Amino acid sequence: MDLNSDLAEGFGRWELSDDEALLGIVTSANIACGFHAGDATVIRRACEQAAKRDVAVGAQVSYRDLAGFGRRFIDVAPVELTNDVIYQIGALAGFAQVSGTEVRYVKPHGALYNAIVHHEQQAAAVVEAVRSYDPELAVLGLPGSKWLEQAEKAGLRVFREAFADRAYTPEGTLVPRREPGAVLHDPEEIAERCLRLAHGEPIKAIDGTMIEVQADSICVHGDSPGAVAIAQTVRDRLAAEGVELRSFTTRGE
Repeated sequence: MDLNSDLAEGFGRWELSDDEALLGIVTSANIACGFHAGDATVIRRACEQAAKRDVAVGAQVSYRDLAGFGRRFIDVAPVELTNDVIYQIGALAGFAQVSGTEVRYVKPHGALYNAIVHHEQQAAAVVEAVRSYDPELAVLGLPGSKWLEQAEKAGLRVFREAFADRAYTPEGTLVPRREPGAVLHDPEEIAERCLRLAHGEPIKAIDGTMIEVQADSICVHGDSPGAVAIAQTVRDRLAAEGVELRSFTTRGE
């Protein structure tokens, strides 16, 4: 099983997550590309630390929305969205290269991630960006999403993601952050849920029903309270139960 986290989400003197600590825990790093968070120095530092730790680097692409942290839907024209995504991957690739690593996958962020679960035009636009930039890049997203469906049809390598600390609806989508109970906080409860995900067992939705969520990677958010402790508890629990931890991008190599 792969553990991923969103990193490089600081900006200037403002810091959000403890990137260095998280990079000692996760196996894949979703690095912000400057559109929802991250400046040049923050992004390069994350790439350098990921290279040092041998953590796989992924481009976390977003709407152009610094003020809203990429959490607001933008009805951008598909051709513009394609170009924005190419721009972001290219920017991160430059910092990855000078840091001794490379971009290995693409994961959308925030509102874009949620939009392309159902929004076919925007999903197609992001797929086209990845395919045009480098068809060897892997893509990461929500199981059953239009994003992964269209990416697979385009011949891209597709991987499914589950969330350690986010509540699910009975339909298998994420409960919006504005709703009560959308974010989980108990490290032991989260670790137990991640173990079930790693074993392919059902987990509890917000209404108490049991749902199946297929996952190649589990996201442990870096911006939640106690994020490092939660991520470490998840890693320790999985390792103790014999779950091998490595980046999904290394599978088949």
